[in-house]
Amino acid sequence: MSSLGHNRFLLFVSIVLMSASIASSKPRKMQRLSTGRWGGVHIVINVDAGSASIDYDCATGTITGPLLIERNGRFTWRGTFRAEHPGPTRRDEGANESPVVYTGTVIGDEMKLHIKRSGNNEVLGDFILKRGGPGRVFKCK
Repeated sequence: MSSLGHNRFLLFVSIVLMSASIASSKPRKMQRLSTGRWGGVHIVINVDAGSASIDYDCATGTITGPLLIERNGRFTWRGTFRAEHPGPTRRDEGANESPVVYTGTVIGDEMKLHIKRSGNNEVLGDFILKRGGPGRVFKCK
């Protein structure tokens, strides 16, 4: 191969590699989770434009928004989890709220949700929810 041919080959390879690098560095296309109710066994999520509130059996939670979903349906959201208990809440009772990470997927009208505490990675639950589903929550109050 001549010197000129070798240089053209190196230029071609460089252009291909740069093009591949630029294509892979494009930001992922994200979409917002639509507003409304998602329900499942032991959980109900009410999504508004910028956040969500969650009711569990004997607990509540929040998700701080925006609730974005990647093109492949995956998500990672941050929020809180607050355990409840039966009976009245005492005035001197401290808050039983902790930061959590909500991860999972949304495919069509189904959401798979996994919840872990942020500090110690304790798993708080796995749920399957349906868009518009009623949910079944049994409060302990």
